[in-house]
Amino acid sequence: MLLKELKNISHVDKVKLHSLESNLYQLSVVIGEEEDYIQTDAGRFLTSHNKLDLQALFKGKTVGAMVLCHQSAYDEMVGQPIGAVNTLEVPLGNTDLS
Repeated sequence: MLLKELKNISHVDKVKLHSLESNLYQLSVVIGEEEDYIQTDAGRFLTSHNKLDLQALFKGKTVGAMVLCHQSAYDEMVGQPIGAVNTLEVPLGNTDLS
């Protein structure tokens, strides 16, 4: 989903801020059963070093839940099968940025 399309949406079921590495976040939204990563108008994945900048995109919108997601590599490091999904989702709590 392009960023300009997101601006026209008034309700999002879940906002996911994916923690990619130290202080770098990528944004996806869940609407109904579909999850879409947000892309810039140039077609690149929207990323930011400031999660508050990403949260601010939802000011004035109805958001069911906002979570921070981190995929752990720990299982792989201790010899568990590669490809197992081990994602931690942490609720971000009060997301009213006004």
